[in-house]
Amino acid sequence: MTGTTGMTAGHGMTRTGGGAGGGTALALDLGTARTRLLLSGSPVIRERPSAVGAPPAPRRWPVRHGMVSDMPGCARLVRAALREAAGQESPERVLLGVPVAASRLDRRAAHAAVGSAARCPVTIIEEPLAAAVGCGVDIDDPRPRLLLDAGAGIAEAVVIRSGRIADAGAVQVGTDDHARAQDRAEDGTENRAGDPPDGPRFPPYVRERIVAMVADLVARVPAHLRGVARGRGLLITGGGARDPELARALCAGLRITVTPAVDPAQATVRGLACLLPVVARRAALLPADEVKDLDYDHQ
Repeated sequence: MTGTTGMTAGHGMTRTGGGAGGGTALALDLGTARTRLLLSGSPVIRERPSAVGAPPAPRRWPVRHGMVSDMPGCARLVRAALREAAGQESPERVLLGVPVAASRLDRRAAHAAVGSAARCPVTIIEEPLAAAVGCGVDIDDPRPRLLLDAGAGIAEAVVIRSGRIADAGAVQVGTDDHARAQDRAEDGTENRAGDPPDGPRFPPYVRERIVAMVADLVARVPAHLRGVARGRGLLITGGGARDPELARALCAGLRITVTPAVDPAQATVRGLACLLPVVARRAALLPADEVKDLDYDHQ
């Protein structure tokens, strides 16, 4: 699988910015278990379960394996999250993260659901690239960098080089049981026994699949670049980075340095927020008839 993102970011970008007209812009990370938002100009990351509905009706989880599986439910989720974060104020633009593994139809579903809820232009960027930016990685570096974004529903390993995802692999890791466990945790009851805070503890067979997927990705790095990629180590983001057994399994299986990110579950939304000014500037420079192409970017 080869990433197709055309978005690049300058090294060291840490401040969020508004839309092309100076209004509020929004970074949105729609996760399988948790949804995170960050408004431009705000240091506060808003977070809520990726669920809709209230007792006595059963709660619905409209995002599965990182993809939108229920468009009306997802739109309802985004509207609720926006009300909590911004009240009645509508954002000028949304920068939305999607998995690299998302198909064209998956991306259209996410774009349509978020657009109908936010009622503003929506631009898509692949989540591992945003996560790298959120960790302060210089994604414009021509040397390959390995990153594993391990979420509650999907784990994606990528090779980042020269501002793009050069290659990627993905493994579905989550189940509805995990979403229900997150739901219980939000309601104040216990999460699954042994789960670390803010992230899943993967079963051994899932860790084995992730290690095999990353190993296969490393083997596909061109031979003349593989030593450089291995020497720079593997960065882990996403809630799964909090599982110490995953890091140990990767280190033992790949024989490279493995580094969990600081606040790994928030890396994607932080990176999306850092990229908001890039998207705003690009939109301001494009002719009106090309802005739609920006909004459907990376498809």
